[in-house]
Amino acid sequence: MTDKQTQAKAEDSNMQKDPDRWVTGDQPMTGAQRSYLHTLAEEAKEDVEDDLTKAEASKKIDELQEKTGRGS
Repeated sequence: MTDKQTQAKAEDSNMQKDPDRWVTGDQPMTGAQRSYLHTLAEEAKEDVEDDLTKAEASKKIDELQEKTGRGS
């Protein structure tokens, strides 16, 4: 469990870094990203490429979450 001070600082942390700034963003997407991306794409009735980078996959996941109503 986190304390209130830790929670207050979380907004200023790098917990959610811009994918364009990821050190490993140009590496191939992870298996988890691929699986979730394909689930979202199927739900959104869209095709997605299988050769996306980690950063590209993250952005596409965000886009499809918005489109499908998933996510926060």
